[in-house]
Amino acid sequence: MSQPTLHWGAEALWRELEPLLPGLSVEVVHSTMSTNTALLERARALPEARAESGDDGLVRRSVESAAFGRRAIDLQPCLYVAEHQSAGRGRVGRVWQSVAGSSLTFSLSLPLAASDWSGLSLAVGVAVAEALDAPAADAATGPHIGLKWPNDLWLVDRTADASGAGRKLGGILIETVAAGAQRLAIIGIGLNVLPFDADEASTGFASLRELDATATAPRVLARLAAPLVQALKEFEREGFAAFAERFAARDVLRGQAVRTTLAEVPEGIACGVSAQGALQVQTPTGITSVSSGEVSVRLVQA
Repeated sequence: MSQPTLHWGAEALWRELEPLLPGLSVEVVHSTMSTNTALLERARALPEARAESGDDGLVRRSVESAAFGRRAIDLQPCLYVAEHQSAGRGRVGRVWQSVAGSSLTFSLSLPLAASDWSGLSLAVGVAVAEALDAPAADAATGPHIGLKWPNDLWLVDRTADASGAGRKLGGILIETVAAGAQRLAIIGIGLNVLPFDADEASTGFASLRELDATATAPRVLARLAAPLVQALKEFEREGFAAFAERFAARDVLRGQAVRTTLAEVPEGIACGVSAQGALQVQTPTGITSVSSGEVSVRLVQA
């Protein structure tokens, strides 16, 4: 069955975001391998392209408007939306499953001059959760969005699930590339908007329709785009400290038994995060900090 046509409102998004990100362009494509990969390739191609042609490359047409298309090569801010990813990526080489019309998959690239990049994925998670969810203080009365260190969004309903473990709702993938004196941050976000069959959903599957019966991928993007940009600017100024308490209010691992892929911390009890956003794990020998890197953390099911 064919998917309904999606109307993304690229021009409205550009008008809202461009004052916050001068030079921004918005691109919507039907399909790409990975939105993060596409923006990484453009950034990495810039020095060679300038040497050969003396410009920033050619404009690519967006599915909605050539005016809001994207130069093929540059380091300016870009909101790049794909209705479908054929090779979506998650952390530590995992595949991110998505279905056109049922998923929201996009990347936002922008230069950041953060003095400390620690905890950026946690800050992004806070921004997305707060844009799409009720305050964390209301968590005891119904379903809400929780955050699983370091980059997952979960739907948690303690009234329906005594364990409070929740089900995976979305994920974040952050990559960076040198951009002159700064670095270009590429923030990739994937969210399940409508229910679909996710074959490899080992942590359970949740969709935003469980929180909002009117949710569609374009509506979700319209709700979270500006808060995400504002949060990134706040992180650039203040670092993770501005988000620490808000992350703690949604931390689904705190107090839970966890296993990690670190040989020196095979398992323990999660007890929050450090001032730099590292996971704190209580082990028989004391509290150990686990930084994200290539580490994987799993809840221990009772």
